[in-house]
Amino acid sequence: MDRQKIMLVDGMALLFRGFFATSFRGNFMKTSKGIPTNGVYQFLRYMLDAADRFQPTHMICCWDMGSRTFRTELYEGYKANRDEPPVELLPQFDLVKEVVASFDMPNIGIENFEADDCIGTLANMYKEENDVLVLTGDQDILQLVDKGIQVAIMKKGQGNYDVYSHENFYDKKGLLPNQIVDLKALMGDPSDNYPGVKGIGEKTARKLLEEYTTIEDLLENLDSLPKGVQSKIRNNLEMLHLSRNLAEIKCDVPVGCELESAVWQYDKRKVEEKFQELEFRNLEKLI
Repeated sequence: MDRQKIMLVDGMALLFRGFFATSFRGNFMKTSKGIPTNGVYQFLRYMLDAADRFQPTHMICCWDMGSRTFRTELYEGYKANRDEPPVELLPQFDLVKEVVASFDMPNIGIENFEADDCIGTLANMYKEENDVLVLTGDQDILQLVDKGIQVAIMKKGQGNYDVYSHENFYDKKGLLPNQIVDLKALMGDPSDNYPGVKGIGEKTARKLLEEYTTIEDLLENLDSLPKGVQSKIRNNLEMLHLSRNLAEIKCDVPVGCELESAVWQYDKRKVEEKFQELEFRNLEKLI
């Protein structure tokens, strides 16, 4: 039997990207009832473009379910540097899920975990018998690349993608997918607001991983590192391990989705009704 192609959509990444791509000009696109729709509109343009480009047989959309997760329990500062979502975006969180549902496409999310964890779990569940493609703008998800799992990173402008696969990953990144977590454990991640090992930047972190492959290997050979690097790691061991836990996508969260419910086939009339309700006249030609 032919392998099916399952696209896992990182819903939040597309919605936020779509919102900020249009709102910086003050363009919130409101319906005649005054509901802002710019993020949802742009989300749909991204999603439909990707469906057209990659031709999946199945599509599933994954979501964060609130800002508190096991990562905020582990580290109070996790993502604490982020602003509250703009007020115009708030009603669009529910609205976008309604639109996804109008395509008969499953919305998946689970309390206490991030969308990334749902994506990682589903991708690993499906990869043996199918080809999985993750659609996102988020580089963190690159750690999932494997045999059977590709990641398409959306680039600037509509319809531009950087597709990472098991075959091309090392050439593109100079590391293996599973080293991305260790890289972030060493250098931290300012956008998620955790420090890694204080004083170690990307250049040193990459050099260490080229030589020692994993953090375990690195720690076993601590004595042979330059004195400065040694003391930085010794002084920040706890934060090194914590940062690694924060960086690692969990691929065993209690979530699932029957593939029959995710076949990429929709009732055009149902989608048109939703588009009419949101006054998305320009999008009707895309379905």
